[in-house]
Amino acid sequence: GQNLDSMLHGTGMKTNPDQKKQANGVTLAPEDTLPFLKCYCSGHCPDDAINNTCITNGHCFAIIEEDEHGEPTLASGCMKYEGSDFQCKDSPKAQLRRTIECCRTDFCNQDLQPTLPPFDSTDGLFDGSIRWMAVLISMAVCIIVMIILFSCFCYKHYCKSMAKRHCYNRDLEQDEAFIPAGESLKDLIDQSQSSGSGSGLPLLVQRTIAKQIQMVRQVGKGRYGEVWMGKWRGEKVAVKVFFTTEEASWFRETEIYQTVLMRHENILGFIAADIKGTGSWTQLYLITDYHENGSLYDFLKCTTLDNRALLKLAYSAACGLCHLHTEIYGTQGKPAIAHRDLKSKNILIKKNGTCCIADLGLAVKFNSDTNEVDVPLNTRVGTKRYMAPEVLDESLNKNHFQPYIMADIYSFGLIIWEMARRCVTGGIVEEYQLPYYDMVPSDPSYEDMREVVCVKRLRPVVSNRWNSDE
Repeated sequence: GQNLDSMLHGTGMKTNPDQKKQANGVTLAPEDTLPFLKCYCSGHCPDDAINNTCITNGHCFAIIEEDEHGEPTLASGCMKYEGSDFQCKDSPKAQLRRTIECCRTDFCNQDLQPTLPPFDSTDGLFDGSIRWMAVLISMAVCIIVMIILFSCFCYKHYCKSMAKRHCYNRDLEQDEAFIPAGESLKDLIDQSQSSGSGSGLPLLVQRTIAKQIQMVRQVGKGRYGEVWMGKWRGEKVAVKVFFTTEEASWFRETEIYQTVLMRHENILGFIAADIKGTGSWTQLYLITDYHENGSLYDFLKCTTLDNRALLKLAYSAACGLCHLHTEIYGTQGKPAIAHRDLKSKNILIKKNGTCCIADLGLAVKFNSDTNEVDVPLNTRVGTKRYMAPEVLDESLNKNHFQPYIMADIYSFGLIIWEMARRCVTGGIVEEYQLPYYDMVPSDPSYEDMREVVCVKRLRPVVSNRWNSDE
């Protein structure tokens, strides 16, 4: 449509309203035959308007419109005849909000009171929709990128895992090894020790044993998986079944157990390791000697000790830990090993009343020839209650091996404290408790242990009766 300003009278019209409608016999245009009106003008007055009055043959109008700052302004005036019918209807799609009202009697626009139209909610909704669409698209792109990166990470981890399995299984694709009837596990292990390898049974024999084991009953469950009592040719064995998420722990523990010269009477006897299953179904087996007395934790809860039994337990556990920590030099030497998760639940009680150390999934190795500390790439961490102060406050030097040994000794000291509480002296014995039982919750957090051990520097209380016992 035409611009409103172009349709307004720019000058006062002094033509006599009673002028003739015919001139020299010529018919005038329709707009020239309409009567003239006097209109009130304000804001749109011609230069020669007198007393805010203008004259038109079109319409008187009043308009309210919103300026670029959103402020409403009211104006009145005269509108030319040409296009006035269209202009008086106005366009609801105008860029600025405005309302025009017209009339055709003298000064009628003084009574007109136009109001601004309501906001068109669809515009705001449309703008809001665009913003939300942009946000959603951005989020979708971010999620897709994260999924791609996560998939790449998982695929890389999967490839590494499969490479390890391939390395472990490359010699296991043959048929089962023949194990003569009457051969016991002890016989097989003694033969492997005397053969000179010192690293345990051949892999094919391990796999054969794993295939022939019958699971009898579950005897334990932990964060890594389950422990079952099984039987091989009538002999009881312990089968540790790892969750698939704990493959790194299984691989590390298998690697440590098969270290040359690892076998020791106070280290849990390793028999075999195997991976069973295909595709999405996988079981990771670690087969060891079975000790029906269970862990030191279970044993101390239901059994009291005399001085001799206490010394036997403590000495045998210390021997096992010493063997781990000691590097053996030679052509077929043994690296020094630190346990990193020593606790009463990871020490088993043998029939003869001695201890053997188990659960080597977090162990670190050190070889003096290379001067390197071999730390497992494992998300598992040790047990917070038994962590040394330097582990809790993260001041332990991870590039040197000696700090790992010292952390083990701290944990071992807490285990000795657990044993000593259950030793009867003078007819007195305390009930079994975990270290720091009276200082932290049953499942303490890092913050709980750090506050007690590092900040307050507290330690388990030593009973007076221990000092007085001769």
